[in-house]
Amino acid sequence: MSKNIKAASNIPDLFPINEAIETGPVFSRRKMLKIAGVAGAMTLTGKATDILAAPARPRIACLVSYWAFTRSHADWIICKLMDGYWWDSAHTPSRVEVVSVFIHQLEQSELGQKVCKAKNIPIFKTVGEAVTLGGKDLAVDGVVIVGEHGNYPVDLKGHWLLPRWWIYNQVIRVFEQSKRSVPVFNDKHLSYNWDEAKWMFDKSRELNFPLSGGSSIPSYFRKPEIELEIDTPIKNSIVVGVAHDEGAIFHCIDFLQCFAERRKGGETGVKSIQSIRGPETWKWVQRHPWAERLLESVRKSFDFRPGYFQENKRPGLLVIEYNDGTQGAIISGLEVGWTYAGEIEGKEDPTIVSILGMPGPFSQYHAANDLVHWINELMVTKKEPYNAERLLLSTGITNQFNESNWDNGRYSEVGRRIETPFLNIRYRSTRGPRFIRGERPPNRPYIRGFDQ
Repeated sequence: MSKNIKAASNIPDLFPINEAIETGPVFSRRKMLKIAGVAGAMTLTGKATDILAAPARPRIACLVSYWAFTRSHADWIICKLMDGYWWDSAHTPSRVEVVSVFIHQLEQSELGQKVCKAKNIPIFKTVGEAVTLGGKDLAVDGVVIVGEHGNYPVDLKGHWLLPRWWIYNQVIRVFEQSKRSVPVFNDKHLSYNWDEAKWMFDKSRELNFPLSGGSSIPSYFRKPEIELEIDTPIKNSIVVGVAHDEGAIFHCIDFLQCFAERRKGGETGVKSIQSIRGPETWKWVQRHPWAERLLESVRKSFDFRPGYFQENKRPGLLVIEYNDGTQGAIISGLEVGWTYAGEIEGKEDPTIVSILGMPGPFSQYHAANDLVHWINELMVTKKEPYNAERLLLSTGITNQFNESNWDNGRYSEVGRRIETPFLNIRYRSTRGPRFIRGERPPNRPYIRGFDQ
């Protein structure tokens, strides 16, 4: 049917079917859905031209480091981009189509190979081939980079040398060669290296494409379900959560920033950063009454015994001084998920918001539903769902967390205070609430059609 329409009126085939590979029982359901889509479109008025009324879904290239198990971010994100996700108390169909995949550590990624084979999605050997679909020019409508997990080294300072910039750089080459660009999503922080991260952000502005990414925590279920108003007079803030290494503390930093950026006057940038690890953590807290009060408010909100947080065997602290004089701190603490506490002018009690009950990785609707929703929004609207400047600032703070404890090749638990003029990143949040709300998803196992 669609071939006749194409021949008669030069309308592109909206539901192309590759007969050479879409045969047999594995692909029959997908093929039937495509045919049903054409038939359904025509039944509206009985005219073939009604096919044009249904907008084509953006075609997405997914470029990943590693896809070997159900706990890998690639599996969390890409499966939902293909199969749909949980949002606002219901399963929501994906509005994008994954048309190509690149896996850097392909041989170790048997799960990714199985999923792509079952979904009839080609795995290309290079980044360039994945975004050009084997041609010469850009051939997709969006790019998703998931450079998280894999067998990559960690350097002396604790930077996990994941290939996010390496993948992104090759995407940029295709953009520049094609003289066209499309939206890009980058899971978690931009790079372990500040110069690379700044280059990545700058390229998005130079080539005029929307850039998004970051942690899933700022947009996950909150307790209570509240968002601070823009221009809230925040004085000081803390986040309590697991924060012992680069990967863990980024979630805490990005969560802190999603509140801090809404303070009066907007984000003004970061003046200095200091990382303190070990018992000196609690001495610093005692010397700063605002931090001690906020930590105590978190303890009481969870009804923990006095001194509970001080029992942590891996104490740590990241101190953030902002250019406008406000302060923030990440304090390592267990059994609180990720909890924000903010001291707000004119309010006697701190504002406390917690991210709790993150489901296990083997559930059908576990983490990353919120990320996948905003990836869909990014690709469909071609607008950043939240400021990419936050992603850049959170990346820079994370980078300096690792740098602070090292000076002239020597490690110290009490890190040096680093002045950060390069983090003079100013912006104002104009977004409303961006977190997932309503009923939580059912705890169901994945439905894959083959053994994990």
